[in-house]
Amino acid sequence: MSRFFFRKIVPPPSRLLFFAAFFAVLSTAFLPSPDTGPIQRLFGVRAEAADAKTTPAGEYDVVVAGGGIGGMAAAIQAARLGASVLVVEPSDWIGGQATAAGVSTMDDLSRLRSGIYLEFITRIKSSYDERGKSMGTCYWDPRSIAFEPALGQKILYDMVEEIRRNNKKLQNKRNFDIILLSSVEAVRREGKTVTGVTVRNAGGVRDVRCRVLIDATEYGDVLPLTKTVWRSGNSIAPFLDENAMIQDITWVAIIRKYPGGVPPELRPRTPLPGYEEAKRNYESYVTADGTDFKGTYPVQTPVNFISHNAYRGLPDSTTPWDCDGRPENWKYITKSGVNWGNDYPGKTGWNGYTNGYTGLPIAYLEDRNLRAQVEREALVKTLHFIYYMQNELGEDWSVANDEYDHSTLPRAAEGLPDEWKEIARHMPPIPYVRESRRVVGAHTLTSSELLQNSLSYRDGQTSHEFSDAIAIGGYILDLHGADTDGKMEWELGEKADSIRTNRPRGPFQVPLNILIPRDVEGLLAAEKNLSMTRLAAGALRLQPICMMVGQAAGALAALAAQSGLPPDRIPPVRVQRALLEADVVLSLCKYSDVPPEHPFFRAVQISNLYGLLNPLEPPHAPSYNISDLDDPVLAMALIRGADKGIFGVNEMITRKEMVSMLTLARSASRTSKGIVPDVGEKPEQFVSRGVFAEALCSTFGFEKGNTPASSSSFFARPEGHRVTDAVNALTSLGVLELYRPEREFRPARPVTRGEAVEMLMRSMTLAG
Repeated sequence: MSRFFFRKIVPPPSRLLFFAAFFAVLSTAFLPSPDTGPIQRLFGVRAEAADAKTTPAGEYDVVVAGGGIGGMAAAIQAARLGASVLVVEPSDWIGGQATAAGVSTMDDLSRLRSGIYLEFITRIKSSYDERGKSMGTCYWDPRSIAFEPALGQKILYDMVEEIRRNNKKLQNKRNFDIILLSSVEAVRREGKTVTGVTVRNAGGVRDVRCRVLIDATEYGDVLPLTKTVWRSGNSIAPFLDENAMIQDITWVAIIRKYPGGVPPELRPRTPLPGYEEAKRNYESYVTADGTDFKGTYPVQTPVNFISHNAYRGLPDSTTPWDCDGRPENWKYITKSGVNWGNDYPGKTGWNGYTNGYTGLPIAYLEDRNLRAQVEREALVKTLHFIYYMQNELGEDWSVANDEYDHSTLPRAAEGLPDEWKEIARHMPPIPYVRESRRVVGAHTLTSSELLQNSLSYRDGQTSHEFSDAIAIGGYILDLHGADTDGKMEWELGEKADSIRTNRPRGPFQVPLNILIPRDVEGLLAAEKNLSMTRLAAGALRLQPICMMVGQAAGALAALAAQSGLPPDRIPPVRVQRALLEADVVLSLCKYSDVPPEHPFFRAVQISNLYGLLNPLEPPHAPSYNISDLDDPVLAMALIRGADKGIFGVNEMITRKEMVSMLTLARSASRTSKGIVPDVGEKPEQFVSRGVFAEALCSTFGFEKGNTPASSSSFFARPEGHRVTDAVNALTSLGVLELYRPEREFRPARPVTRGEAVEMLMRSMTLAG
């Protein structure tokens, strides 16, 4: 960052604070492992939960920089595919925004939960079910998903430990290591290919080799180290615009009710400097005589304290009773998150300038000194709410002392008065960062593309699915500050009004190509740093979609590391098949004749993505308000079944359809081998299994020769049939597994649409 930028962004009175913060950061660069608190002990989280090592091993297939919610999903998926993985996490918690930052109320509007995210919340639900508790405690609605941060972290560690145990059981030497309080401080390249990283922690500095590096940090901090091109705000490095802005951050607090009175150490008597201004701000959000939330948006503020707590309400495992998000239960909520009126800088704008300067300058991302100052002030703003809650609202609530329990104060809390230090010790270790640096890929996803994609099969429209889709999410284009025309990427068609006009009308997909930088090999983006505009990022920054995108990054990283190819050379269909086999849903299209339990459910999704076969009848779901769970038009459409089409899974295919789908499939496989057969003289003739088998070998260049079939396989009848060689070749490749229950191939039988797409999916992912 230039001196001019520093002088422009940072006013003179604040510069001493920069240097004070800088030396404070240096002096606390390495923090010890955290102690366990009551919730951690209740859920069985160990103090050395990550089995963190002071120095990692010398080589891994995949290094994940950042153990946030996206980074952990990436690591888990890569390890499950057999890759050795190292996670390097700067804080002393894993789980990022969903646990370490305290935003454990899931912003989940897609209604399509799958893969590791579904597994994660299912395990959480099971844990609460055992305790007789609901996890539908937030957003004033029992259909929501919320959990205590300590439980969320414990579930992630459980998933890691299961992989480690399986590896040990198989006598497999593959590693899955997590090191906390550590950071990637340098990236090594050979030419344009990443070959390793330098990791620093309390144990010293260590070089680690890797085949793929994933940047899953909260800020996109690894991108500059790789010398790739990135965006900050609406500007592109190295020509960063000093006036570019990003969204507010929030230092969340987890608060709880103390029926016997707040412990003295959690009730400070003296407000912190700046309290009067903070008080005026909080009075506009919540007051003792505020109104009940009325169930309508936008929310009419100020609300009362009960409604405030029901917004981010959490289950409370330290109490014997249960409550959910129904209005009659709001008064019984005893644990919540403070994440509403405490955005920083919030309404006042950066340095008090609200005219176009809401949000934060990109210097927050680019200048570590400013970052330290901003995070200190964001923490103090939330501490002001603790004082406001106790002294102005008269509530026996304070920071929860059963979630976070740091033996050393968070860096941002250094220098607080003594009476505030015990509260700070129970604050989340990191802030909630909504916007990070974003890699520049071969393609940049825009809000208009999200809108178009979300309209797939809606209101009579045709498919706008992304062929390389790797996740499904659903959210509004939500920016907390920096939402004026001048802060958008005008060259990509984004403007302030796009927030309204490009609002998604349903769930949307995330394409694989926005994870891959355009100019560096061996590097992938995950978390909030994908190749996308600021508005697209406003919809993709939430916990569920970050977790699912992270899972895709992990799958791609593992496949690239194992094949020896750079990630951009891996055909997306191979990543998609790995995700489908991990129970990820990729297609926006649903069929009544192909439910999730159908054996061809995964292959039919591939057909949808690549347009291999048109459905007999597409869905005709309405577009709807994605933020309204009670949209009556959508509810009626669901009752009528209009959200589902008919694929025709058991119908036969013609030779013309076969040639069309083979052509599309071969292109998607990126193979240069093989030749697609001609349509022939009878294009409307139905295709037999034998003809389709030979066509597959021809299309993908599978060698028919003397390929032996396994002893447990089936064979063409009779022996010596003209398709025997093709059947043997496809059997040895696993393409014909769908026919195993029949015990023989029966080449004269017609191929159904479902059978055809199943064999095609397998062939596409095996093509050389």
